[in-house]
Amino acid sequence: MIRYIALFLIIHSSLITPSCSKSIIKTLPGYVGDLPFTLETGYVGIGEKEEIQLFYYFVESSRNPEKDPLIFHICGGPGGSALLPILVDTGPLIVSVDNLTLTLNPNAWTQVANMIFVDLLAGTGFSYSETEEGWSNSDTILVSQAKEFLKKFMSDHSKFLSNPLYLYGISYSGIVTPKVTLELYEGNERGEQPTLNIQGYILCSPLIDKFMTFNSKFEAAYRMTLISDDLHQLGIHNCDGNYVDINSTNLECINTLQSYKECTSRIKPQNILEPYCDESNPNLDCEQDTDKAVNKWANEDVAQQALNVRQGMIGKWQAVNNTWHYEQGTNDTIYYSYNIFSSFPDHKKLLSKNCQALIFNGDHDFAFPYVGVERWIASLDLDVEVPWKPFYVDDQVGGYETKYTLNNYSLAYAIIKGAGHVVPQNKPTQTVALVRTWLSSQTYSSHCDL
Repeated sequence: MIRYIALFLIIHSSLITPSCSKSIIKTLPGYVGDLPFTLETGYVGIGEKEEIQLFYYFVESSRNPEKDPLIFHICGGPGGSALLPILVDTGPLIVSVDNLTLTLNPNAWTQVANMIFVDLLAGTGFSYSETEEGWSNSDTILVSQAKEFLKKFMSDHSKFLSNPLYLYGISYSGIVTPKVTLELYEGNERGEQPTLNIQGYILCSPLIDKFMTFNSKFEAAYRMTLISDDLHQLGIHNCDGNYVDINSTNLECINTLQSYKECTSRIKPQNILEPYCDESNPNLDCEQDTDKAVNKWANEDVAQQALNVRQGMIGKWQAVNNTWHYEQGTNDTIYYSYNIFSSFPDHKKLLSKNCQALIFNGDHDFAFPYVGVERWIASLDLDVEVPWKPFYVDDQVGGYETKYTLNNYSLAYAIIKGAGHVVPQNKPTQTVALVRTWLSSQTYSSHCDL
């Protein structure tokens, strides 16, 4: 983060750039020939003086961009760069870990939807600030800037205003995505311009409520057979359903949870089936090969020039801004305030909207387990429209799904079999099949119905 502040000190205020800056990218290093899809990159200025410059990637649907839905992708972390999904899971390309070549992604969501990927906030990916204050961020600032970005982007891409719009959030962005979605609905109701054809939201492995999510890990450990029946029963008996905020005088609960932590401490939270790597050990390299490949590609001058990235505005590109990245119990820093504890109130308010939601988890994710998601869905008191049942991909069970409704609100919930935390990367074929089917099942409202 120090390098960002240092950059600010050498950037004069006269360098403030206009909000509208975009280019159509025809070729990229590592890909042979012209790109067979429309890729636009650019910057959108945020703030009173457009002092925040957010870098984005816009990929038009390869099927029918004039009619297909528009998905606004909000990365997790916070501080996750949009280039990761573009080159690793939901985007149109896959980077090779061996030689940095790019090939078409057979499971790209851009086969069925237009997609906007953006580096939120300044300090993420290629986005930057031209004031010192702009480098310090929070959950609520993320919500505000996501909404302002989308409003400006859509004003500049007005031919897509009638396309059904969904917000997609993964992991930590489960805290902020529902609030952005709600504010777009409420903005339409207040007559804010441009009117957006907001239809709902999609969440993958979401953090919804910081107590409910982390408190569910004890039960999740039992369901994943990481702890025994006896230890599970002891926890229920000794801890009274609270495995996070422990009374220091409750020695029986403390001892039980010590055994639970021993059973789960050397398990990879993102996927319990993958090898554990102790990230606190400086002698170990725990970075995934795909992240290394994207990191190397993104930091090549030829790649940044091809993307029309403004040179000298950031230091080294990083997949995730590690000065912000959230882990259980992380305290606020001078760079980021985690000031939204739960998105549950926003979900409750969205129940009154003409809104469709798709939520999905992997069954081997111990970071933000499906158990917590199931519990907050149950607390919404929705009606079950379609009971729990399997869905199939290539004649195999891809996972299980159910559907809930309440008036004009609907929520489809699915668990992808064999997936960990980053579901589209772990099980790309099953995930895109789920999303494709869900999108095709929607009956879209018009602007007049909003």
